Amino acid sequence: MILGRYVFREVLTSALLGTLLATFVIFLQGLSTLFATLIRASAPGETVFYLLALGLPPVLPLSVPFGVLVGILIGLGRMAADGEITAMRAAGVPGRKVLVPVLLFALLATGLTGASSLVWGPASIRETVRVVNSLLAEQLTAEIQPRVFEEQFANNNTILYVGDVRPGPVPVWQNVFIADLTPPEERRSGLREEAEGPLITVAQEAIAVAEPENHRVRLSMRNASTHEVGKDLTAYDTYYPVGDQTLSATPPAEQQARRFVAIDTPELLPLAGYTAGKQADDPVEARIELHRRLALPVACLMMALIGIPLGIATRRGGKSAGYVTAVFLAFFCYYLAFISLIGVAKQGRMPVELAVWLPNLAFGAAGVIFLARLERSGDRDLIATLKEWFDWLLPKKRVLALASLPSGNGFRIRLMPQLIDTYVLSQFLFYFFLLLASFVAMTEIYTFFDLLGDIVRNNIGMGKVFSYLFFLTPKLVYDTAPLSILVGVLVTFGVLTKHNEITAFKASGVSVYRLSAPVLLASTMVSGFLFAFDYTWVPQANRIQDALRDEIKGRPVQTYLRPDRKWIFGQGSRIYYYKYFDMTAGAMAGVSVFELEPETFRLRKQIYAERAEWRPSLNTWVFETGWWRIIADSNRKGAAPDARFENFQVATFPELSEPPSYFLKEVKQDKQMNFRELEQYIDDLQQSGFDTVRLRVQYHRKFAVPLFALIMAMLSAPFAFLVGNRGAMAGIGVSMGVAILYLAVGKLFEQFGNASYLPPEVAAWTPDAIFSLGGCYLLLRMRT
Repeated sequence: MILGRYVFREVLTSALLGTLLATFVIFLQGLSTLFATLIRASAPGETVFYLLALGLPPVLPLSVPFGVLVGILIGLGRMAADGEITAMRAAGVPGRKVLVPVLLFALLATGLTGASSLVWGPASIRETVRVVNSLLAEQLTAEIQPRVFEEQFANNNTILYVGDVRPGPVPVWQNVFIADLTPPEERRSGLREEAEGPLITVAQEAIAVAEPENHRVRLSMRNASTHEVGKDLTAYDTYYPVGDQTLSATPPAEQQARRFVAIDTPELLPLAGYTAGKQADDPVEARIELHRRLALPVACLMMALIGIPLGIATRRGGKSAGYVTAVFLAFFCYYLAFISLIGVAKQGRMPVELAVWLPNLAFGAAGVIFLARLERSGDRDLIATLKEWFDWLLPKKRVLALASLPSGNGFRIRLMPQLIDTYVLSQFLFYFFLLLASFVAMTEIYTFFDLLGDIVRNNIGMGKVFSYLFFLTPKLVYDTAPLSILVGVLVTFGVLTKHNEITAFKASGVSVYRLSAPVLLASTMVSGFLFAFDYTWVPQANRIQDALRDEIKGRPVQTYLRPDRKWIFGQGSRIYYYKYFDMTAGAMAGVSVFELEPETFRLRKQIYAERAEWRPSLNTWVFETGWWRIIADSNRKGAAPDARFENFQVATFPELSEPPSYFLKEVKQDKQMNFRELEQYIDDLQQSGFDTVRLRVQYHRKFAVPLFALIMAMLSAPFAFLVGNRGAMAGIGVSMGVAILYLAVGKLFEQFGNASYLPPEVAAWTPDAIFSLGGCYLLLRMRT
C-alpha cells in the first residue's frame, strides 16, 4: 500500500508537469487571436479568464496522453536510475508490482481525457464561439485608424478617411474625408437622383461619438463642406461651420466553429452513419471526428502499457532519458502514425475505424510483449542511447585528452572554450534541441488535427499536408526557440544542482557566473541566429506554407496584387478614386482625383475622366473625356466667383505623376517579409493611405523578438540556482510560470500596439525592457 502510494505520487507529479507543458505550447496557437478580440472589445477580467478556461478542454485530449507517458517514464525511470527498482527486486518485490498504481493513474487520466474529448470539448467550443460573437456584437466594428480608407460603413457604400486622431474620452478626428457611393436614387440627402458621381464631405475637424449598440458613429463636424456634381455637370458646393452626420457601421460577421468539432458526440452517430438519422454529406469526416474522440482517451492506457516496462528497464539517464523517450514515442511514433493513417483513411484505402485505432492496437501489443519480458535478465537499456549519441557530438574524452597534455612554457588563450564550458554547453544544447523538437512536434500535430476537416473535405493528399508542415517548421522554430532556451537552462542547472555538481564547482572556486557564461554566450548566438533566420529563410518559407494552407482550406491562393483597392492617397494632398484598373495597359476607368488644401483640408480641385492612361514619355497621365473644376474657399452656399469648371476630351495634369506601380500595392503579411522589405512596404502603404499600425508593430518586433532568447537565459539562470536541489522537474515548473508571464505580456503589448493604445516602438520593446531588467536584477543577486 505504501509502495503503491509512493509510485502513484511519483508518476502523478511528473505527468502533471508534462501535461501542463504540452497544453501550454498547444494553447499558445490561439492566444494572439484571443487577445486581439478581447482588447478590441475591452472585455472585463472575468470574461478574459472565462475564455482562457474554455480554451483548455479541446487541448487536453492531445496533451494528457503525452503527459501520462512523460509521468510514467520519468517517474519509473528516476526510480530505476536511483536503484529503487533494484532494491525492490532484491527484497523479493517483482517489478510488476508497480502495475496497479500506474494503471490506476492511467485510468483516471483516461476518464479526464474522455470527458474532455466527448463532452467538455464540443461544449467549450460552442460556448467560446457564443462569447466571442457577443463581444464582437457589442463593439464598434469600424475602429478608425488615421490615414486609412475605411470601407466598413453603410454596406461598404461609404468611404471614410481621417488624417489624424486625437485620443481622449471622446476622440477628435482631424482632416476628415467622406465619400458617399450610394446610388443617387437611394441617397437621403444632396441631389439624390439628379447626382452624377459620389457625394463628397470634407471637414477640418470632427468629434466622434461611438454608439456600439447601434453600430454607428455620430459626427459633430467643424468647418465642413459637401461637394456634388449633377448630371447636367453643374457643381453644388455647400459650406457650413458646424454640422452633424451619422455613419452606420457594418454589423460584425459571426464566427463559426469548424465542421463537426462543436457537435455533441451522440449527434455525431447518425451523421457518421452508425445510427438511424440524417447522414452527413461526407460521413468520412464525421467518422474520423467520432473515432478520434474515442481513441485518444484510450491512448492513455496504451501509453501506460508501453511506458511501464521501458521506465523500469532504465538503468541510466533518469528523468532526462525518460523525457527523450516520451517525446520519441508520443510524437514520432504514435501521433505520426495517427496522422498518416488518417490520411490513408480519408483517401478510401483503409477503413476509418482501423486507421484511427491501429496506433492504439500497436502500442497495446508492444506493451504486452514488453511486460511479458519485464522480469527477464539481460535486456539492454535502450533509453540512454540518444543521450550517448548526443554526447558523442561533443566528445568529452578528446577534451580530457587535450587537457592532460603538458602545457609547456607557452601561453593559454583564455578566450578558447575550457573543459567546464564544453561540459555545461553539451548538457544545455542537449536539452535545448530536445525541447525545441518536442515543442515543434506538439504544435504541428495540433495543427494537423485543426486542419483535419479541411483535409478530408477538400481531398488534400498527405504529400501536400506534409509539405505544409515542413514549410511551417521554420516559423515554429523561430517562435519556440526562446521558450526552449528558458526550459533548457532551468533543466540543465537544475540537474547539475540535483547531483551536487554545482556545489562541487563552487568548492573548486568556480562561480555561478562562470558556469552561466557558456549558456549566456550560446543564447546570444541563438538570438543572432534567429535574427538572421528571420531575415533569410523564414519569410520565404512562410510564403510557401501560407499558399499551401490556402489550398488545404479550399481558398484561392492569394494573388498579392490588389487592383481592387479603389481609393488611394497620392503624393501630396490628393486622393485618387477609380472604378477599374487595367494592370497590363496601365489605364484607369471612371477615375476621379480630389486635391485638398494641406492646411485646412478644403477641397480645392476635382478631376473626373472616363479613362486615364499612363504615358511614360510624358511621365504623367493622359485623361480622356471628362471635366475638371476648381472649388473656391468660401463660406457661402453655391459657387464662388473664382470657381472654374471646364470640360475636355483630352487633358494632362503634370502634377499627377504617380506611375501605375504606385496603385498596385502588393498585399503581404509581415511574416512574409524581412525587416528591410517590411520597412519599404510600410512606407509605400502609408503614403497611399493604408493601415500600417500593425505592420509597424511587427517591424519593431523583428528586432525585439530574437533578443528574447538571450533574455530568457538571463532570467532562467538565476531561477535555476534558486530552485536548488529540487531538480529538473522543479525547473520545468518554474519555467512554466515564467513562460506564461512572458508570452502573456508579449502578446498583450502587441495587441495594445495593434489597437493604437501604445506607439509601435513601445508595444514591441516594452516586454524586452521588463524582462531584461528583471534578468539583470536576478543575475546581480545570485549568490556565488
